[in-house]
Amino acid sequence: MAFESLTDKLQNVFKNLRSKGRLTEEDVKAALKEVKMALLEADVNFKVVKQFVKAVEERAVGVDVMNGLNPGQMVIKIVNEEMVTLMGSETTEIQMQPGKSITVIMMCGLQGAGKTTTTAKIAGKLKLKGKKPLLVACDIYRPAAIKQLQINGEKQEVDVFSMGEHHNPVDIAKASMEHAGKNGHNVVILDTAGRLHIDEDMMMELQNIKANVEVHQTLLVVDAMTGQDAVNVAKEFDEKVGIDGVVLSKMDGDTRGGAALSVKAVTGKPILYVGMGEKLSDLEQFYPDRMASRILGMGDVLTLIDKVQANLDIDEGKEKEMAARMKKGKFDFNDYLESMKQMKKMGGLSSIMGMMPGMGKQLGDMESMVDEKQLSRMEAIVLSMTLAERENPKLLNLSRKSRIARGAGVDIAVVNRFVKQFEQSQKMMKQLPGMMGGKKGRGMFGGMKFPF
Repeated sequence: MAFESLTDKLQNVFKNLRSKGRLTEEDVKAALKEVKMALLEADVNFKVVKQFVKAVEERAVGVDVMNGLNPGQMVIKIVNEEMVTLMGSETTEIQMQPGKSITVIMMCGLQGAGKTTTTAKIAGKLKLKGKKPLLVACDIYRPAAIKQLQINGEKQEVDVFSMGEHHNPVDIAKASMEHAGKNGHNVVILDTAGRLHIDEDMMMELQNIKANVEVHQTLLVVDAMTGQDAVNVAKEFDEKVGIDGVVLSKMDGDTRGGAALSVKAVTGKPILYVGMGEKLSDLEQFYPDRMASRILGMGDVLTLIDKVQANLDIDEGKEKEMAARMKKGKFDFNDYLESMKQMKKMGGLSSIMGMMPGMGKQLGDMESMVDEKQLSRMEAIVLSMTLAERENPKLLNLSRKSRIARGAGVDIAVVNRFVKQFEQSQKMMKQLPGMMGGKKGRGMFGGMKFPF
């Protein structure tokens, strides 16, 4: 995951600071030297690192910190605040045109950055906000680019405008505006062509589109896994075409995260979204303060709550009924399946635990204890049961368990162990009604119950 190495290094630095009763100026400088090295290793722009460390040091060696009751915590607070400032302080939204005017968004970027997928993701976000977007296929060069946009548009239930591969992208963009006006679309998103590297032809094409169509927002998609190259690409696109914001794709990959910490400081352009997976729903609004919390190992509960509210469609009455059963220890295998379904919508166990405060260090251990494959096997076991068996686990005798094991493709010992663990969970839930159900029948994080 992004920032994992950086987070671990910063956690060690802060641990040393907390262990000291009082901090001297030498303590602060020694700690910031380690912070500097950690940021450089995370591929943060060296000029940005220099300015960041200087800003932290100027505040951290001040009287307020030196005489504070907990100077270690004060330094961490300052690092957090300066990191937020570095990434833009405020969350930036796509600026929409007022009234019934059509907002035109031009998407650009290099090949392989995930531009076409990101285009469809943004369309889905805007649709959820009540907009009626139109995706426009202006990439006439890359094989299957138009088809990819059409497939993604269909998945998002968003219209796609295409004129095939034999028309000029400028003409396609102009025709799409007329189509949008006739069909009531209030957002037009142009998916333009990328190249393997920046060249004059690509830049000229983007400039020609902007010269012939009034583009209100130009968004650049860059691959977060390319580190400093992503920042350099953003800078060059801004100088030659002009961009209004950046979308960082592949932030869920094994990336050091330097691009997220450098883009705003180097280009002056805000990060609007970050791509956190391949699914069309895996696009998060970029919140500088929340990202800083993740980097410093403080978790991101607010984003977790947002994901729950956005992805979970729980019937209020059904939820209260489930909570009541939990209090009585009557949580059955149907409830377990519902919990599994909810967790999958959230991105799986690792995604959930990664946003929990203080779980960064323990995440690896948690994943080894309860991996996604193990959860899938558990689900297969439940799906191999009859409806009666799911509702009443006491029916599970030896012959039934043997049949379930064959259906799930596992050994009967696995079924026995799972059923035993489930019975223990039932007892635990009966003992902990406050945590799992609450006085008003609400579960953790707005009703979400985890299957473990």
